[in-house]
Amino acid sequence: MNTLKTIQTLARIGRVASRIIFICCIVGACVCVVGLSGSAILGENGFVLGGVSIQSGIVRDANESLPEMYAKLAQGILYCVGEAILCKIAEKYFRNELEAGTPFTLEGANELKKLGIYAIIIPMVMNIICAAGIAVAVRYFPEIKPFEADPLVSAGIGVMMIVMSFLCKHAAEIHGESVPVETGEEKIGDE
Repeated sequence: MNTLKTIQTLARIGRVASRIIFICCIVGACVCVVGLSGSAILGENGFVLGGVSIQSGIVRDANESLPEMYAKLAQGILYCVGEAILCKIAEKYFRNELEAGTPFTLEGANELKKLGIYAIIIPMVMNIICAAGIAVAVRYFPEIKPFEADPLVSAGIGVMMIVMSFLCKHAAEIHGESVPVETGEEKIGDE
């Protein structure tokens, strides 16, 4: 039972981490929205501190143009929203796993598989949208650098979750949880 206690402790940590990261993503998205809309509405000299505009300082220090800054803020909004969605799905999985008291249930295995699929799909969709947006923006602002991203880390984690879901499902079957047949009337394992 020590292993199950460790798993439950990790699930509690996962639930709390998911909440914290969700909040950070929402804050990050809001900061990007404020930065993007404030810069667009107020113009190049909109935010001035001590006689120096924030935009000119960012452009000078980061060696980027204003269109590049706008593109990165838009990407930031998209990435923060996508990760916030992923964190909510993960939090739901951890909450349900803690209520069940074990990850070795059929429902838990199915949720883990869905979480793995979302961990692959959401970052890929975000990358496709960002790449398409940058491709369009480059036509009007050639100084914007091409979009670079590596969705393989998230895809690897997603595949790992899917594999783990099959292990959890197998353990649930071994411990007597029945698997519904496609018709829903009969159950495999009830003999």
